[in-house]
Amino acid sequence: MQDKLQQLKSKVLHELKAIKNSDALRDLEVKYLGRKGELTEILKGLKDLANEEKPKIGALANDVKKEIEEVINNAKWEIDNALSDDAAIKEKIDVTLPSGLATHGHLHPLTQVQKELEELFKSLGFFVATGPDLESEWFNFDALNIPASHPARDMQDTFFVDGNSDTNNRWLLRTQTSPVQIRSMLQYGVPLRVIVPGKCFRNEATDARHEHTFHQLEGLMVDKNISLANMKAILEAVAKKLYGESTKIRLRPKFYPFVEPGVNGEVTCFLCRGTGCRVCKQTGWLEIFGAGMVHPDVLRAGGVNPDEYSGFAFGFGLTRLVMLKYGIDDIRLLMSGDKRFLDQF
Repeated sequence: MQDKLQQLKSKVLHELKAIKNSDALRDLEVKYLGRKGELTEILKGLKDLANEEKPKIGALANDVKKEIEEVINNAKWEIDNALSDDAAIKEKIDVTLPSGLATHGHLHPLTQVQKELEELFKSLGFFVATGPDLESEWFNFDALNIPASHPARDMQDTFFVDGNSDTNNRWLLRTQTSPVQIRSMLQYGVPLRVIVPGKCFRNEATDARHEHTFHQLEGLMVDKNISLANMKAILEAVAKKLYGESTKIRLRPKFYPFVEPGVNGEVTCFLCRGTGCRVCKQTGWLEIFGAGMVHPDVLRAGGVNPDEYSGFAFGFGLTRLVMLKYGIDDIRLLMSGDKRFLDQF
């Protein structure tokens, strides 16, 4: 592998000599450093190395990557600053000429995964609902069994909106898609099967794992005699659709104010198939959803009698699902609008 890394660096340096414009340079960068680039393919072999070799080869790989990035950045600077006044005149565009062939875009990776899940849930009898990004405090918190005195409310740093005179029911950017659960019960009644994809907002300090704007997808099923067994069957179908028929799920108790009981949902790691790796932190499991039986107070807020009906709710971090599926290690890339990143999907 050491020889492959050195050969890769030599190939990049050799091909850079023939690069004359920014488009060709961008293609070269994607070819070698992109998500499906040659360096990524080489690094996939790290897992097969002996444990004593991994630190040495890993360090070499980082050095090679930094060197390649440095020479590419230098080449970008030279290309951007190479045009003289005469050259700039020669490259002037005649806007009266017919345009070239238009390039076609494609769906954002978030949209791709969202549509895939929507089709799955539609086949299971769910319909897709949406709700407003600007929500009332009652729908976002109180109706979901999270009153002002509840400690869980402090865990969500919220963007409140000025201008509402009602201090007991302020407006805010929704922190979760769960308010649409209440809206759906009030609008459609029961029985009910609904999923809710959409954006959420929290006052986060952004870094590679945190973003102030992110996407969720949650579901709600309310009917007579609904149990945890029904919920597990649905979630198993979703996990197998996303990660393959051999995927298993496990549910562990966890507290959420709007469900009782609540569970933390994990699936077998799609990368190591449960044997343990860096993605699953050697546990063999990936946490991808929270779920539970809908709290009676939430059913009442939606106009449903909890003595007659029961239901379950579940929520996926849609942004997290996309990052896991495509091996994206920085959440900020998804909302950056960087065409070089998006062209890889």
